[in-house]
Amino acid sequence: MIEVRELSKHYGGVVAVQGISFEAHKGEILGFLGPNGAGKTTTMRIITGYLPPTAGSVTVAGFDVVEDSMEVRKRIGYLPELPPLYPDMTVETYLRFVAKIKGVTSSRIQGQLDETMERTAVTHVRHSVIGNLSKGYRQRVGIAQALVHDPEVLILDEPTAGLDPKQIIEIRELITGLGGDRTVILSTHILPEVSMTCQKVVIINNGQIVGSGTPQSLTSELGKGVVLRAQITGPQADVKQLVAGVSGVVDVQTEGEQTFLVTAAPGSEVRDQLASTVVGAGYGLRELRSQEVSLEDIFLKLTTEVGS
Repeated sequence: MIEVRELSKHYGGVVAVQGISFEAHKGEILGFLGPNGAGKTTTMRIITGYLPPTAGSVTVAGFDVVEDSMEVRKRIGYLPELPPLYPDMTVETYLRFVAKIKGVTSSRIQGQLDETMERTAVTHVRHSVIGNLSKGYRQRVGIAQALVHDPEVLILDEPTAGLDPKQIIEIRELITGLGGDRTVILSTHILPEVSMTCQKVVIINNGQIVGSGTPQSLTSELGKGVVLRAQITGPQADVKQLVAGVSGVVDVQTEGEQTFLVTAAPGSEVRDQLASTVVGAGYGLRELRSQEVSLEDIFLKLTTEVGS
């Protein structure tokens, strides 16, 4: 459905995106992850036809975003980071206006409005002035304007930015419900959104893709090695040096004064030796347990170590 091939975008001497490639298939929710300034928004704007690429290509449903820009725009619904709302309009008036701009025929407009407002749960505020709505409802109206012409593809750029925890959950549930019958690209730096809603993840840093796959495959592939959480009493520097010297231990990180995250090489079983070494040195071993590698751990690893 969406194919990005060797895409680059330069602003003068500044490289925003450099040679990235990925695909999003029909019905798939793809999480596009990266820290602020990584190149996410630039990529979204190129896919939607708002910006031309410097090099590379993007196709949506087989149409090139440069050569067939209007065909692409017919098939895409776009929610930018700042929703394009008119605060003096009512919800229904605004959505009717957007539907006309996007070419929805007069005979279909009312049905599309009713269906879109119901799907985004704004029917009960259809006669409210947008400027009087909460941030969460304005986001819902923003998603509604992206949906009103029933596009095959949805591009959502930071859809939960600035929302409170309850509103984030509501928008997350809404996005989950939008997948299946359309392709969704969700650009964000909020990891719970991705792990709970997306079937595939692409991680970008400094304008380049540093990881891609399912959340499960990324944690499996990049989380190789056993991570142990150990709580050990004693001088931190001395304990860290002692633990680092245990055969099979490849990394030791501190987390608080007495807590250590110990990474062992793949296939190594270091717990028995670690415990005997610590106790034999006269230190107290209060806790020693395995710790699962999370998507957050993978994200931090890829956007710090690889990007540094």
